[in-house]
Amino acid sequence: MGIQCLDDEELDEFHAQDGTPDDAAEEKAFTDSLTSYTSACEENSGDELPYVGTTDAARDMDLMRQVLGDDKLHYFGISYGTELGGVYAHLFPENVGRAVFDAVVDPTQSSEQSSLGQAKGFQLALDNFAEDCVERGDACALPGGSVEEIEDFVAGLLQRLDKKPVKGIGDRELTQSHAANGILQALYSKEYWKYLEQGLDEADGGSGELLLTLSDSMNGRSPDGSYSNIGAAGAAIGCVDNKARHDMAHAKAKLPEFRKASPVLGDFLGWGLMGCSEWPVPGESDTPDVSAPGSAPIVVIGNTGDPATPYEGAKKMAGELGEGVGIELTYKGQGHGAYNSGDQCVQRAVDAYLLRGKVPAAGTVCP
Repeated sequence: MGIQCLDDEELDEFHAQDGTPDDAAEEKAFTDSLTSYTSACEENSGDELPYVGTTDAARDMDLMRQVLGDDKLHYFGISYGTELGGVYAHLFPENVGRAVFDAVVDPTQSSEQSSLGQAKGFQLALDNFAEDCVERGDACALPGGSVEEIEDFVAGLLQRLDKKPVKGIGDRELTQSHAANGILQALYSKEYWKYLEQGLDEADGGSGELLLTLSDSMNGRSPDGSYSNIGAAGAAIGCVDNKARHDMAHAKAKLPEFRKASPVLGDFLGWGLMGCSEWPVPGESDTPDVSAPGSAPIVVIGNTGDPATPYEGAKKMAGELGEGVGIELTYKGQGHGAYNSGDQCVQRAVDAYLLRGKVPAAGTVCP
């Protein structure tokens, strides 16, 4: 069944709440919602919460390898899967077969540093989106003749939604939090940019259906109103992995730094530092150990335009894995991840390693 916290109706309310409180009343409502969420996780999944961390999952993976009778574990990890793969390689370097890490989590960063890195990464993606809009001129539906003007429009829309949500889907409204989530979801892939443009234009005109649909996708909500447990599982894993427990005073003190990293989205990501503040299970460490001396080569792919796992993380992961283990490959592109981008250079290199054992040259650049 997996980790369960709030029910579907409660999750609708939780995701619609104001994620960037502006005064004492809103701050209390924000912290109360975090407390309610954590209490629900403890009530519904309390027995499981201590055992869902990345180290536990890595040990489970090796047990699966043994049960299947495999001498080696061949692995392709994307995003968080790269952290899981790195921890596995650290614990069982002699059991690593052919492994590829794509959209790489930086294992040297704390949870706070990672969140700040994401703020910078999503701002870069938003800059690229806005630049594409400017280059298309009148073909772009958004107002503004420069990147700055388009981003000012987006920021202004979010500010208006904070005061007055617009019609969404059925009786649900598009709130500021929904809109921010929808923007973040669309920035994960260049293929979604056309939907982001359309959604922003429609929301400006009073219709929030498309941005709310994007937000629902981000939160694991199906059209029938049911939620997957992606949010609950992500919270449980992250909070048992990471020691940090940031209170409101800390989050507020860090907001200027987050706003500098992303003038449009920094507030949302900065307040997110409080996600584990009430968690009932202590965190394991500040950063994961992924050093893996003796492991087979692991291909580590960094995407220069990745918003969620910024490019610099790939070099850090390759270095932490160790000399001769981490083999870095660079993809010059947009979006979260490289293999699924369709770039043939990346796909040829990955396929050649996973299928035939041919290790790409360290420092390979695609396309």
